[in-house]
Amino acid sequence: MRYLKILGLILVLGLIVVGGCGKAEAPKAPVILATTTSFQDSGLLDVLVQKFKKQTGYELKPISVGSGEAVAMGKRGEADVMVVHSPKDEEAFMAEGFGKSRQPLMYNDYVLVGPETDPAKCKAVKTAAEAFMAISNTNSAFISRGDKSGTHKKEQAIWAKATIKPAGAWYVEAGQGMGEVLNMANNKAAYALTDRGTYLAHRANASLKIMVEGDPILLNPYSVIIPSPAKFPKMNLVGGEKFAEFLLSESTQKLISEFGKDKYGQPLFYIYPKK
Repeated sequence: MRYLKILGLILVLGLIVVGGCGKAEAPKAPVILATTTSFQDSGLLDVLVQKFKKQTGYELKPISVGSGEAVAMGKRGEADVMVVHSPKDEEAFMAEGFGKSRQPLMYNDYVLVGPETDPAKCKAVKTAAEAFMAISNTNSAFISRGDKSGTHKKEQAIWAKATIKPAGAWYVEAGQGMGEVLNMANNKAAYALTDRGTYLAHRANASLKIMVEGDPILLNPYSVIIPSPAKFPKMNLVGGEKFAEFLLSESTQKLISEFGKDKYGQPLFYIYPKK
């Protein structure tokens, strides 16, 4: 009799365990993020990836490329969420029906950096276009991203404002990310256009100095975009929206606004004031 009771108890416990296993939560599909090398190179993205997983259980898989390629990934349905900084490309993406939503996330600015010797005398001018004109006139070395990124397109806009089509041995199109371009500029004593965040993150390992800053054309806004589930029904819409919600949450916005202050004396990115 005692044996039958024990056997019955074991069967009941077994059913409870099986029932519990049947209700176990299915693993969450990873979230594919198409983003910029400047976001990655700043070090902020690594912090956010860990916090997002801890907070939501989602694994974020960032693919770090230029903004132009990140937008192209979105158009091919290869991303669940995008963080980019190329406003014209973003506007076209939304206008062509590829995006579900686009929201302002954060901003910093671009700076022109160069060797301390400043052969083109860029520090003597006030605008980025004037500095680019001086670089061209003196054939001073300039390293371009050359990768259709947001930074590259901003650089092209400045050359256009200066009415110059850069060409010649002095102008090098690297086809590389921001960190690599800064390393090249440092090694070749060349000028380069960079976002301030990546410059600050690499400043300790380079002798490059800021030549021009504060020109309105150098503003660098970032957006978070969710691609259209109507166009891409297989995308991880829930995961993508979770990451966008996470980025725009009060706690993450606070983290973004403070990131870099302790190490660099100023944040690498700024958040938009609440309306």
